[in-house]
Amino acid sequence: MEIQQPLVSVLMTAYNREKYIAEAIESVFSSTYNNFELIIVDDCSTDATVNIARVYETKDHRVKVYVNSKNLGQFANRNMAASYATGKYIKYVDSDDLIYPHSLAFMVTVMESFPDCGLGFCHTSGNSKWPLPHKYTPKEIYMEHYFGGGILFTGPIGTIIRRSAFETTGGFELFGMPSDNHFSLKIAAMFPVVSIYRDLFWWRTHNDQAFSGETDEINIFHNFNWNQNILLSPHCPLEERDRLKAIKNFKKIFIKNIFRITIKRPLNLVRINKKLKQHKINWSKLIKDIL
Repeated sequence: MEIQQPLVSVLMTAYNREKYIAEAIESVFSSTYNNFELIIVDDCSTDATVNIARVYETKDHRVKVYVNSKNLGQFANRNMAASYATGKYIKYVDSDDLIYPHSLAFMVTVMESFPDCGLGFCHTSGNSKWPLPHKYTPKEIYMEHYFGGGILFTGPIGTIIRRSAFETTGGFELFGMPSDNHFSLKIAAMFPVVSIYRDLFWWRTHNDQAFSGETDEINIFHNFNWNQNILLSPHCPLEERDRLKAIKNFKKIFIKNIFRITIKRPLNLVRINKKLKQHKINWSKLIKDIL
């Protein structure tokens, strides 16, 4: 029997997810859309995650399980999973999350309807100003994101990516937890993107999530660094005045967050001063820049 080339590569990265991975896999198999491959990449789990995944691999030719030779961490492992993909589209489904039966079919239909878009993302930031799906040019999505409420703050579970766009932009960079948003903005700088409905996934919250291991101050510095990185990039589609305005706004947010965590936990001040020096951030200049 000839095996059909999959249109969608569903990518599932895992690390010690024996409690949840079976549910995540079953949610993919419940899809009304069937032309997919499911690539599971384990990042050196120490529990039964791989054994559970292997069971599904023996039952369905669409499942392929890979185990890293060393622990790569969340976003490097996402890049590793993408390197195995053969589909036209990449759809991340984390090993502790679920997608609904209609999700893949709907996402694929939208992307096929907008062939120049590099990314489709679930609209999760309030009510949409336009009927969905809605296409944005690079400049439009940057203006909406930086001055309209952070429309691209959607994790990988809420996106579908054209694989050619993923490869063109080089995948995820290692900025800690904000790396997923940084990646979406990288694609949005180079390709139109399309906003789609929000109710296409269920994001599980639990104490073992990757982001729960990062402290407030780490995330604040990560956010500051990657926003400056993307706004100062030559690919940024904003005009210079809007780019500078966005940077200034984000410096204000950064300063407010620094004050918030130092007031909340004064002992953090020593660590924050070290991080300011480590990242070569001049506090006096930062204050002067926003005045």
